[in-house]
Amino acid sequence: MTSPRFEERRRPHGGAPIGLGILGCGTVGGGVLRLLTNKAAEFERRVGVPLEVRRVLVRDLDKPRVPELDRAKLTTRVDDVLEDESVEIVVEVMGGEDLAGAWVERALDSRRSVVTANKAMLAKRGPQLLDLAAAKNVGLAFEAAVGGGIPVVRTLRDAFASDEVIEIAGILNGTSNYILTRMTDDGAPFAEVLAEAQSKGYAEADPSLDIDGHDAAQKLLVLAMLAFGARPPDSGMLIEGIRGLDAIDVRLAGQFGYVIKHLAFGRDRGETVELRAHPVLVKRSSVLANINGVLNAIRLEGRALGPCLLSGRGAGDMPTAVSVVADVLDAARAIVAGAPGIVNGARPLVARPLTPTTEIALRYYLRLSVADEPGVMAEIAGALGREGVSLSQIVQTEGAGGVAQIVIITHVARESAVKNALVGLEGKRFLRAPAVLLRIEEG
Repeated sequence: MTSPRFEERRRPHGGAPIGLGILGCGTVGGGVLRLLTNKAAEFERRVGVPLEVRRVLVRDLDKPRVPELDRAKLTTRVDDVLEDESVEIVVEVMGGEDLAGAWVERALDSRRSVVTANKAMLAKRGPQLLDLAAAKNVGLAFEAAVGGGIPVVRTLRDAFASDEVIEIAGILNGTSNYILTRMTDDGAPFAEVLAEAQSKGYAEADPSLDIDGHDAAQKLLVLAMLAFGARPPDSGMLIEGIRGLDAIDVRLAGQFGYVIKHLAFGRDRGETVELRAHPVLVKRSSVLANINGVLNAIRLEGRALGPCLLSGRGAGDMPTAVSVVADVLDAARAIVAGAPGIVNGARPLVARPLTPTTEIALRYYLRLSVADEPGVMAEIAGALGREGVSLSQIVQTEGAGGVAQIVIITHVARESAVKNALVGLEGKRFLRAPAVLLRIEEG
């Protein structure tokens, strides 16, 4: 049963400490506790009242933790956090979707503000949780869910409040960016660089979420809610990773003046919202082409403001903890002011379908491994021409064993037309491997 304390509209806080309950105490949770402890006096000056950690939910009471943690506050029972009336802000840094989502919903329903770093949960439940936070007049803050320490959520929520965001393009996954940087700079094969990234802690033992594009896609769904006021479906997005990327395509892209990056891309198209996450060729001179290593970057295009670029460390314990604690300070100040729901700042969300992939029109990079014999080039050009795909550049390179590589850069064409042409070439006697298709972004 909800306590009467949380049923009434918040009054100005009156100087009492604000209690925090933390769900999870792993890498990020430890960083949060370190900041809250070491900067407690400064945070009290900024908020106007002390911030006090009351309970910390963990799975294992005996596991070593950061020295700043008072182990007497540890619990393995979520009720110890969510039923403690002194807890006014719940900080969720445990990860996962269903369990974390249920507990965040429970916290909001009991009129506690929530700070979370959980992109997967928000991608799946974000609109519903924002609706609940608004109905209960409490805060739901999630700066750390996208871009680690990069303040992109604040930028969208506050700096773009008087503008319309028409486009997003971002490097949202540091693991993929590190791998592509090494493949570009050193010509190293994918498998070798992935193993290196795992040894350095940049990639998980199971790197699927990162290298298959799903991590970036989840973050893009969160950004779309803030940027476009969109409530997109949580499935059906165009998602491709870098797992199958060949070093030869990285090298050939360079010969055409491009660098391959993994981008999450969004555009407000009115009735629909275009969202996709996949490898793309970007001009070597562009800003995003020169964001390297494990760095992230997000380019926002405002209708009035124009372009805005944010870049920095997209992951790690302290960059992510910095964003989490910044949200805690915002939520605490709002409680002190008697307006806890003000930190949400999200524009009203409208359900909008995704733009069908068939309607996307871009330039394309195509590579076909073919028998080195007369007439092949003409047959390929004919297949593309019959679908209305115009060719900008064609290069044929000699290969070993009578196999040639034909590389084509198209003019702008509908994706459906390009794919139809490639389907028409499947099974041709001269084709030695499936065609490679990569998209080109000129911005």
